[in-house]
Amino acid sequence: MSDLQIGLLIVGGAVVAAVLIFNWIQERRFRKQADAAFQMPVADALMQDDARPRAMHERVEPALREPVLGDDENETGEPHVRFDADASLAGDDAGVPVDAVPTSNPAAATPSERRPASPPSVAAPAPYDELIEYRARIGCDGVMANVFADAFNQTRTLGKAIRWLGLPVGAAAWEDVQPWRDARYQQVTVTMQLADRNGAVQEEQLAALCDVLQAMAQAHGLRLACDDMVDALERAQAIDRFCVDVDVLIGLNVVARGEGAVNLTRIVREAESCGMVLGGDGVFQLLDSRGEPLYALCNHDAEPFAVEAMEGQSSQGVTLQFDVPRVPDGLKVFDGMVAFGRKLANETGGILVDDNLRPLTDTGIEKIRNQLMHIYERMEARGVPSGSRRSLRLFS
Repeated sequence: MSDLQIGLLIVGGAVVAAVLIFNWIQERRFRKQADAAFQMPVADALMQDDARPRAMHERVEPALREPVLGDDENETGEPHVRFDADASLAGDDAGVPVDAVPTSNPAAATPSERRPASPPSVAAPAPYDELIEYRARIGCDGVMANVFADAFNQTRTLGKAIRWLGLPVGAAAWEDVQPWRDARYQQVTVTMQLADRNGAVQEEQLAALCDVLQAMAQAHGLRLACDDMVDALERAQAIDRFCVDVDVLIGLNVVARGEGAVNLTRIVREAESCGMVLGGDGVFQLLDSRGEPLYALCNHDAEPFAVEAMEGQSSQGVTLQFDVPRVPDGLKVFDGMVAFGRKLANETGGILVDDNLRPLTDTGIEKIRNQLMHIYERMEARGVPSGSRRSLRLFS
């Protein structure tokens, strides 16, 4: 081995040793910095009172509650994320620390004085739907409702459904914020719906919401915390894809046989006798107990239905429409619509057909019913039961 090769080996070994030593020193330095940074827990900046810093043992982590949807929905009908309010939001009379009770004469202390102080009350969770909403939280410290007026009006123009929910001072239940009311709020939550029938929310819409709220917070000295925007946009796209797959409108048609026409007078009488209501748009609707449409009946011709159909008035046909994701107990409602369509066909001498004017046989009806069953199973699995409040909001 030549002197040059030996020299290169020595130099290479020295370089490797220097790199290892440098990395060891850097690792120690970064470890010390990390230990120092995480030695004390960091409190929620939104809910923290600057004048009363939270001690280590008072840290409260947000707790997530899985959405539970059933027949008996909660007051708002929406699943939500529960988060504990900061203890410092409670008033000074929420409880006296045990250490503050005089102990010079223990025997003289009354039972109420010896009893440990009750913990500060925890604010009720905001009715926020983590599946279909983006959230911004505002710490208010008892500001008047009219502080939110300008931002309230601006957010209504952003193109997606907005909810303003406020927790009044001293209250345990949230309410809709109305800036014109004489009310003071300790917390406010603003939500934007992530998707509807117009598509998924856009980044510009979320950014505009946060900008409006940030300007308001700075102007009035409020504390603002917005949820992660990237996560919200991913959820919005996923929800929109799901909605597109299950957003189905089923139409059944009653048409005349051959070159004839169906008698509209008889059809109007049948619609009214089964409890359908004529709307201002000239369309009959069968409504549920909430006033939501189960299915609709409209005229094929340009002329809509009238309150009093002229005797002998006729049409090329009528259509029964069924908005699949907005109807609760959809299979039962579909069966009822099919039975009503067949009755109309018998009463008018017409025939029940699909959108391609093919006669609907029992086999065809059963095929549609199986497709409906598959759609409803997907909706249930996704946590969006058909006809639920969440479904009505998404498919609006």
